[in-house]
Amino acid sequence: MMKLILASASPRRKELLAKTGLSFDIIPARGEETITKKIPAEVVMELSQQKAGEIASQQAEDCIIIGADTIVAKGDTIMGKPKDEADAYRMLESISDDCHQVYTGVTIIRTGEHPASITFAEKTDVYLYPISEQDIHAYIASGDPMDKAGAYGIQGDFAVHVKGIQGDYYNVVGLPIGRVYQELKKLM
Repeated sequence: MMKLILASASPRRKELLAKTGLSFDIIPARGEETITKKIPAEVVMELSQQKAGEIASQQAEDCIIIGADTIVAKGDTIMGKPKDEADAYRMLESISDDCHQVYTGVTIIRTGEHPASITFAEKTDVYLYPISEQDIHAYIASGDPMDKAGAYGIQGDFAVHVKGIQGDYYNVVGLPIGRVYQELKKLM
C-alpha cells in the first residue's frame, strides 16, 4: 500500500478522509499562499496545488499527497476565514437569507516511478434562512466561525440557519470525500 499524506491540519478534513478506511499521515503545508487567480474555482485549485506540491517536493519515497482549500463566495466575492469578529459579522450578514457558493479545490499528487496528478474544484450552492442580528452575535460569541471560510461551519450549530444545499454536503464541510475517494482509486 502506497503511503498517503493529507497536506492539511484541518480536523474536518482528517475526519472526512478517515471515512475512506485508508490509513494516512498528516503533514500540513506551511508555505505562503499565493493567489494569482480571481475566479473562485480557479483560486481553490491554485491553492490546493500549492499545498500538495509543497509536501510532494519534500517526499523521498513513493506516496500520494492530498492538498485541499475551501472558500465561500457570493458571486465573485471570495470570503476566507474572518480576520476578527467584525469581519465574521459582515460575512454572515451578507449571506443571510440568500444563496452563496462553497468551493473546494483538491489536488492529488502521486510521486515516484509513475508520477501523476489531478486537480479539480467542487462547487455547492448553500441557501440560508434570514439570520437575525441577535443570532449572528450569539454565533460569533460561540467562537465557532473564527477558523472557517465564510465564518460558518455547516456541520455545527450554524445548521439551524441552512435552508438547503445543491451539491455535495461534504464539500461544504471541507472535502468532497466521494470524489476524492474515486480519484484516489485511479492513482493507487
